[in-house]
Amino acid sequence: MSTDIYGFIETRHPHAGEDWHEGEAWTVCMPLYPLYDDQDYESFGCLFGVRNQRGWPPVAAGRGLPADASEMVRADYENSALIDAAVHGCTWISWAELRDLDMTVAAPEHGPLTRLDVLGPGTEWEYVFGVMRALARRFGADGVRLVVWFD
Repeated sequence: MSTDIYGFIETRHPHAGEDWHEGEAWTVCMPLYPLYDDQDYESFGCLFGVRNQRGWPPVAAGRGLPADASEMVRADYENSALIDAAVHGCTWISWAELRDLDMTVAAPEHGPLTRLDVLGPGTEWEYVFGVMRALARRFGADGVRLVVWFD
């Protein structure tokens, strides 16, 4: 059975945490699709530990749904989990973490393959990372995150 990825890019309001700010701290910027529409198990393992057959040291595995996830993300995830028992692996990663990844790290099993090979140019991740990089100019590197889950 195949594994699909779902998720959203969220941004943190620049004034979240201020006494006068009444909205959500995090809001949805856009869904992962249409930026990413692939079933690349190498990248799933590398980033999130899902389908990790090469033994990657995953960057952001098993973090769960952020406690401060936006209502839209929370509702979509909970609805997905309610209608599909196969939903698993909910986690998140900030742009700061992605930006600072050592792309020379290699998979320890089954031949030479680096993070750059599975996340770099020519992969659909370049679109996701490009949007997150642009948003970070407005919201800061820790103010942009990707929340994902799998089925």
